[in-house]
Amino acid sequence: MAEKKGKAKKTAARSASPKVSVVSASGETVREIQLSPAVFAGRVNGHLIYEAVKQHRAGGRRGTHMTKNRALVSGSGRKPWRQKGTGRARVGEARNPLWRHGGTVFGPQPRDYSYSMPKKARAAALRSALAQRLQDGALMVVEGLDVDQPKTKLLRGLLDTLGVQGKAVIVDHEPAYTLVLSGRNLPDVKVVADTHLTAYDALDCAHLLLTQEALERLEERLSPAEKG
Repeated sequence: MAEKKGKAKKTAARSASPKVSVVSASGETVREIQLSPAVFAGRVNGHLIYEAVKQHRAGGRRGTHMTKNRALVSGSGRKPWRQKGTGRARVGEARNPLWRHGGTVFGPQPRDYSYSMPKKARAAALRSALAQRLQDGALMVVEGLDVDQPKTKLLRGLLDTLGVQGKAVIVDHEPAYTLVLSGRNLPDVKVVADTHLTAYDALDCAHLLLTQEALERLEERLSPAEKG
């Protein structure tokens, strides 16, 4: 009975709507909003996050490794001696894989490591990643990031004002070109649109900054469809 009550309390805690503060570009708290419990209060599925991260990293592999087979190594293809009558083992060419300077048998060849993952699984993995970052205290909602000029110094000063140190991912809905250019020269900052945010990006940073518009779009896109 006590075990059932404990499970009920945990379920109720997860289903409660979490709250987060919205800060301005100057670091002042503007308001407090409720997050969607379907996106931010669900159970964190660690294995699903692992599958999404593995799929993302597999798509980033270059796959350009290659060894030369007997047709690609330099050298003559002439038969060293006649097939029979010499008392020696038969040999087709001097560049066969058994000889020195010969080709490699079944060596690595250029290939594409990317593979697909179901759309619903990717969305569920991103929900788990966002819920995990909220629990870690690494998620920050900003009212807006107004960078009117493409200058790295402006964005760096804005992040310092917000207390963002270390690797950061900035998520905005249709980020402005000036914001993208300003963050391009910062090695520890990545600017992405909310439609391109992945579970890997959400986890691979010390600070996850979401504009309020990007947050609303993510909640709208990631909320599971209700079954009627």
